[in-house]
Amino acid sequence: MLSILASLVLAVSPLTATAQEDLPQLSLEHRMLARCSAAFALVAEGQSNGNAAALRYPDIRESGSEFFVRAGARLMDEAGLSREQLTVLFSAEAQDLWDNDTLDDVMPACLSMLDT
Repeated sequence: MLSILASLVLAVSPLTATAQEDLPQLSLEHRMLARCSAAFALVAEGQSNGNAAALRYPDIRESGSEFFVRAGARLMDEAGLSREQLTVLFSAEAQDLWDNDTLDDVMPACLSMLDT
């Protein structure tokens, strides 16, 4: 699942911007779940590829994947997102982290969410 998201991030289409407009208003907690899911996907993909920057973090390939799945299920249940909306949300969050080079900024908070 994480690898799929990382691939989607690199191929975000103009449809994503339109689909993003169809997303419901999300709580701060739901936005954080989505952002951390995207961050974990990017780091786990980097770790799988031997990326030095990603390898600075603890190995999150398994725990990040579990977080990703649970967060997705929670967002679908609590926020009423469809699978398509969830994919758009995760992709947009990952693209934002990538475009703004803010992955390192969010990872400390996201890593603390793995412990809960």
